[in-house]
Amino acid sequence: MPEISHSQTAFQQLSTHISEQIIGQDVLVERMLIALLADGHMLVEGAPGLAKTRAINVLSKGIEADFHRVQFTPDLLPADLTGTEIYRPQQGLFEFQKGPLFHNLVLADEINRSPAKVQAALLEAMAERQITVGSTTYPLPKLFMVMATQNPIEQEGTYPLPEAQLDRFLLHVSIDYPEAEHEKDILHLARREARGNFQQKTEFQAISQQTVLTARDEVLDIYMADTLEEYLLQIILATRNPAAYGEDLAGWLQYGASPRASIALDRCARAKAWLQQRDFVGPEDIQDMAFDVLRHRLILSYEAEAEGITTDHFIKQLISRIAVP
Repeated sequence: MPEISHSQTAFQQLSTHISEQIIGQDVLVERMLIALLADGHMLVEGAPGLAKTRAINVLSKGIEADFHRVQFTPDLLPADLTGTEIYRPQQGLFEFQKGPLFHNLVLADEINRSPAKVQAALLEAMAERQITVGSTTYPLPKLFMVMATQNPIEQEGTYPLPEAQLDRFLLHVSIDYPEAEHEKDILHLARREARGNFQQKTEFQAISQQTVLTARDEVLDIYMADTLEEYLLQIILATRNPAAYGEDLAGWLQYGASPRASIALDRCARAKAWLQQRDFVGPEDIQDMAFDVLRHRLILSYEAEAEGITTDHFIKQLISRIAVP
């Protein structure tokens, strides 16, 4: 067994801390931590009331970091995110007023409610960790993560995210309703919170940003065998040439994944292994993370949509046809 580092212990406690308040959404909790460890952003899709907003709020309180929630609406402007220059007549000059993107953790709630020009304001921030206003570029915090949510049910008055925007998200996580036994625990938790007597089962102290940065370095050091690295690349390359694995797959896909997907799958597989306190990546880590890494990066053909084929079904078929080393 590998020696457990201080950072791994801290993240294990953070995971427990979040799970005590976000019940029945273990996948969401794990994916949030993976996105944090892999220095990426995540898009969460699920019906209203599944604790999407609550989850990142709880995460922000578990880290010594600041949090800001932005409700995306049709009348939102790019400057409402990035900030704007305000004229100060006393000094006779313009002063930049920072927007909500300058916080560590940003919740973009119902991101598809705003038009493309507002969504595009996130591109530079998410990809390059900076914001350019006029002729000046402002760096964002070293610890910076955007978690966007969207509702898959009601599509009236929404603006689908363009491919360039989707590709900036490390993960696209789809969550569902909790199990029956978890629903009962949620009721009990809600009653305790309503009475104001909710207490953590375990003592928890927020982890520092330096601990997060140290953990990211440890994730990059997780061992991945050359054969597994080749396996990972085969999965990505197969999305660009699916005909090599079957004519049916070729007919289902219009566009495959970019090199950004290779980087994302590599970092997420390492982060998953690290969270499970292993010092090596296994094929199951790559297979499990492939769905959330590729779900939003693949564009299906009209034929696939007509047949009711989903990206998850395509990814499952693809993985089943690629030999595991």
